[in-house]
Amino acid sequence: MMTGVPYVARMLGSYGCFGLCICCFLQEKKKVDGLSFHKPARTLEFPSYLTPEQQPCLPSWPLETPSQNPGWMMSQTGDLTAAKEPGISVAWGRREDVSPPPQPPMSVVKSIELVLPKDAVYLAGSSIKGQVVLILNSTLVDPIVKVELVGRGYVEWNEEIGASRDYSRDVICNNKADYVQKMKTFPVEDNWLSAGSHTFDFHFSLPPRLPSTFTSKIGHVFYFVQASCMGREHILAKKRMYLLVQGTSDFHKENPLQNPLLVEAEKKVSYNCCSQGTICLQIQMEKNTFTPGERVIFTTEINNQTSKCIKTVIFALYAHVQYEGFTPNAERRSRADSSELLRQEANTQITPFNTTKIVSALNLPQVLSVSSSTRDSEIMSTHYELVSTVHLPWSLTSVKAKVPIIVTSAPVDAASCQPVEGTALALSQERQN
Repeated sequence: MMTGVPYVARMLGSYGCFGLCICCFLQEKKKVDGLSFHKPARTLEFPSYLTPEQQPCLPSWPLETPSQNPGWMMSQTGDLTAAKEPGISVAWGRREDVSPPPQPPMSVVKSIELVLPKDAVYLAGSSIKGQVVLILNSTLVDPIVKVELVGRGYVEWNEEIGASRDYSRDVICNNKADYVQKMKTFPVEDNWLSAGSHTFDFHFSLPPRLPSTFTSKIGHVFYFVQASCMGREHILAKKRMYLLVQGTSDFHKENPLQNPLLVEAEKKVSYNCCSQGTICLQIQMEKNTFTPGERVIFTTEINNQTSKCIKTVIFALYAHVQYEGFTPNAERRSRADSSELLRQEANTQITPFNTTKIVSALNLPQVLSVSSSTRDSEIMSTHYELVSTVHLPWSLTSVKAKVPIIVTSAPVDAASCQPVEGTALALSQERQN
């Protein structure tokens, strides 16, 4: 009977890797017992007495560096998983082709444009004429091409509630109004459009009573025309263009005649501790009612009854707006706000005990909210004021004279519903969504 290492190796050689490990252990132990030390080899060597059939089948690369093999790797569970290569994903041991995400197809609509008179100002009650130009890259089946006219107003501000009590809180007050909402859908022959350019004409009539285009930090009144092209399921393209609309009023019918206007302000001032004098300020105007774009001409007379020189006089046009809104509990609230529309400064030398006249002119903007009362408007009312101010730095005071200004616009003639011509406004905007 064979004993020793050869016998054990021959008995276990057919058991694969397990037998291999036992043989290696015994061989190394024998070398240690015989004090035969040498550097361990990087590859496994099998005993010579093992036939090739008895030797286990192992990979040809060293076992110490399996991660260098790009074709396979050992997982923590002992399973062989394929390496993650570009274009190959591993899912439960199977290889699946992963193609790049599909690119969206080229849009059927190349562009959609609105053609309207450039920088036109439309009076309330006038008509809007324009075109929608649609350019397609390919044939579009069952299209819906339409154009809309929309006019809205909105105000919002924060207000403190319970300020006089031990506690207070801020609430949002807001209000909104819809002024116009019109839509036109263009008929499409045979329910399809070929590739190329297609033009659609449209016509809208504005209501006769509309507020003017307006914007501030609290409120907005805006109008726009929007064209859109829809497919079977969603919007393919749309274009929006904002309009300048001038409101109208009936003030000319109520007040056909206007008389010259004179406003005077007088103030006693002290200077140099014990000296006193009087400053008299007068504003004369032929009229105080104007239309948007008109020139406001006025004469200022300053009577300086002091021993000091007056160097600066400032003229300014203010817009005072009162906003109407509601709290979340439907409680009515109002908010007043003022802004300076126009300003002009006159540098002059008004000598002591002398009188000087200054003729000034202010050009009103092309679009202005007409003067109105709260009952005439749903969300805001506007009035204007011309203020002349004489600054007196040597007395730490000033003298002011205020003249009410009325801005009105005659209703458009129904026979000639055309936009205002000759205007070049930087406020017109064009946006694409």
